Amino acid sequence: MSEPASSKRQLTWAVIGGGNGGQALSGHLALMGFRVRLFDIFSQTIDAIRAAGGIEVDGVVEGFGHIELATGDMAQAIDGADIIMIVAPAIAHRDIALSCAPHLADGQIIFVHPGATGGALEINKVLRDQGCDKTITLAEAESLLYACRSQKPGFATIFGIKNELMVSALPATATQQVVELLSTAFPQMYAGANVLATSLGNANAMMHPAPTLLNTSLIESGRDWRYYMDGITPSIGAFVEALDKERLLVAAAFGVTLPSIMEWYRLRYGATGETLSETVKRNQAYAGVQGQKTLHTRYLLEDIPTGLVPMAHLGRMAGVEVSRMETVIRLGEFMVGKDLTTSGRSLENLGLAGMTIRQIREYIETGVRPIE
Repeated sequence: MSEPASSKRQLTWAVIGGGNGGQALSGHLALMGFRVRLFDIFSQTIDAIRAAGGIEVDGVVEGFGHIELATGDMAQAIDGADIIMIVAPAIAHRDIALSCAPHLADGQIIFVHPGATGGALEINKVLRDQGCDKTITLAEAESLLYACRSQKPGFATIFGIKNELMVSALPATATQQVVELLSTAFPQMYAGANVLATSLGNANAMMHPAPTLLNTSLIESGRDWRYYMDGITPSIGAFVEALDKERLLVAAAFGVTLPSIMEWYRLRYGATGETLSETVKRNQAYAGVQGQKTLHTRYLLEDIPTGLVPMAHLGRMAGVEVSRMETVIRLGEFMVGKDLTTSGRSLENLGLAGMTIRQIREYIETGVRPIE
């Protein structure tokens, strides 16, 4: 990993996912001069970007980013790519891994951005189950780098970019090399302790499910509202702060030290306040984020099964009380009428079933699984 920055800029990035984050990242990478391919399952998105030749970006980053290839063919997208960046809903990670497995090549990096809770672990288990024998480095980010939205295919607005973002590899011994490569484009990315640090650093699991459920009346009123500015009231913010204490206790049980959600906002966005409610309202990157009009959004359907559910599994395994997590999970299931636990990430589908805490820590550090 010692080649000069000029040669690193010749890297080819395959961005898997053409939603808000995927289009923002693709457009930004292209504007920085990197070769970018974009994969998406929706033909209307691919057709629009292909016809335009790229993505128009505005907000804190402005310009037109030329996209080398926009395609719905996974094999075509990742062929020859140095970094395969998955920027898709976490509930799709398993299917994406299944689609990638037959086409991977030695030396590629799969970067799950973000991984939610356990993204790299889940993808690693899928590749192992599929008999993938390629030498692949897996890594994940704790969160999406941007606050962004794409109003239509070929256009992305970036409201704000985090000041720093934690990244970890599986195994942890590969993290520094991955960060060095990623920092060619994103110097604010830094090495986390391991993938449990990035997974339990998943702020979406704190900031999305509980506030969404507690704002049900506002969501279903039909009125326009702002998710953070209107939705994180003092009482809701206080509940999230208490929920966050459970997350920190789970992390500590696995030997991981993480910032609180309040400290997270200071570090990532430079936003501070006496309470979480005050803090998010001082985050200018959130000023334009509108509230949803239905409960059936990723804030529940993704951030519960791939965020809170695996956190709660890890907590129970470690003997940590996670009653608030369990309450939000159960209420979410009642409100949307879906079983979000059985379909969610578990110790089994993260490849951690049957391990002790010590064995899990050794596995994520070295990549070597205990003898089964």
